[in-house]
Amino acid sequence: MVNQELLSVIDQLHREKGIPQETLIEAISSAILTAAKKRYGGGDNFQVEIDPRTGEIQVLHIRRIVETVVSPMEEVSLAEAMESDPGAELGDEIGAFLEIDDFGRIAAQAAKQVIFQKVREAEWSVVAQEFGGRKGNVVAGVYIGQEKRNFIIDLGKTEAVLPFKEQIPRESFHRGDRVKALLLDIRTTTRGPQLILSRTHPDFLARLFEKEVPEISEGLIEIKGVVRDPGERAKVAVLSRDPNIDPVGSCVGVKGSRVQAIVREIHGEKIDIIDWSPDPGTYIARALSPAKVLRVATRDVEFDKVATVVVANQQLSLSIGRRGQNVRLAAKLTGWKIDIFSEQQYEADRQARLGGEEGEGSLPESAPVLLAIEDLPGMGGNMADALKAAGFDTVEKIADANIDEIAGLPRFGPKTAAKLVETARDFMGYPKTADVTAQESAS
Repeated sequence: MVNQELLSVIDQLHREKGIPQETLIEAISSAILTAAKKRYGGGDNFQVEIDPRTGEIQVLHIRRIVETVVSPMEEVSLAEAMESDPGAELGDEIGAFLEIDDFGRIAAQAAKQVIFQKVREAEWSVVAQEFGGRKGNVVAGVYIGQEKRNFIIDLGKTEAVLPFKEQIPRESFHRGDRVKALLLDIRTTTRGPQLILSRTHPDFLARLFEKEVPEISEGLIEIKGVVRDPGERAKVAVLSRDPNIDPVGSCVGVKGSRVQAIVREIHGEKIDIIDWSPDPGTYIARALSPAKVLRVATRDVEFDKVATVVVANQQLSLSIGRRGQNVRLAAKLTGWKIDIFSEQQYEADRQARLGGEEGEGSLPESAPVLLAIEDLPGMGGNMADALKAAGFDTVEKIADANIDEIAGLPRFGPKTAAKLVETARDFMGYPKTADVTAQESAS
């Protein structure tokens, strides 16, 4: 039997699924062998051969020559064997070709099922070999369509599914668009292996930073945590293993080039990049960026870690964020429950506590942790050391300082001192004073 259609199917599966032709031929041979056994009721005395060049299929039925036939499907009499081979002898084996078109509908269905099974097994082997070690990494493919609300992504040797819940809200693609996503899982289904993708998982954002920021892939900067409200806002905490490398600046890139490339990939999601700190108070203050924190006090309450945060009156809404988003993400990133108060609220509560015993839920008696001066914008390590050596070791002290005092320190001049004092006063919520305004005008 010459079957060019069979060869076309084999070639198509080989090209589209990456399944070796030898594996497909073996699967089809196995299917035909199963059909032959089902049709004729024999045992292991059938052989199937498929010519990979012509598609010719031959099914050979082999029987042993005996004097008295007991099992016709496995034995043949000497007289019958000599009709086709005059030299046949007792004990020999003789074969006869079968007409495979005569197997019937049931046998053909059985063969079809075996072919499907073998193809699934072969496809799984190819997918496991290609993607088995890439789980948790970013893969790239082409958007080819939508099934219900799930996006179908062509990864080359197989297709993957980007489920609706793993899609960034309101994002859409056109056929042929290039899509990057995290390979979240590889599952076995009745239709074969299925690759599950995600664009909302925090690890997707982390992997994008690894690809965009060489210092991360080289191990000089470590990503300590990622939290996301997909499509709206994310917070990424980073730590530098090299004191000469600014982790936040490296992730932002020159004129924001690195972080903007990532923002474009995730369709405009805003990203707050935070310098991680082992000190809980400092870490919480930074995590509430872009809000400016004045004080943080931390305490353990039974099994909860609770932080009380004080911000300037005009910073309260910003620190909480729209629908509580900013404080919610900060809490998730740091692992602390965060209670935020404005200065006015904090002072009112403090005055109330002075008149009676501290009740449940009130602010702690212990002195709050002040925001570290290193958190002021533009503050380098050498500048911070010079300020601390001169006694300016808190943001509040810098805000209350005379500009001339700061300007007289090493590494500072009038312009730098004025800018620093104004930044500290802005953090503390002070109104801009005349001396700073005059100093800025002069510079």
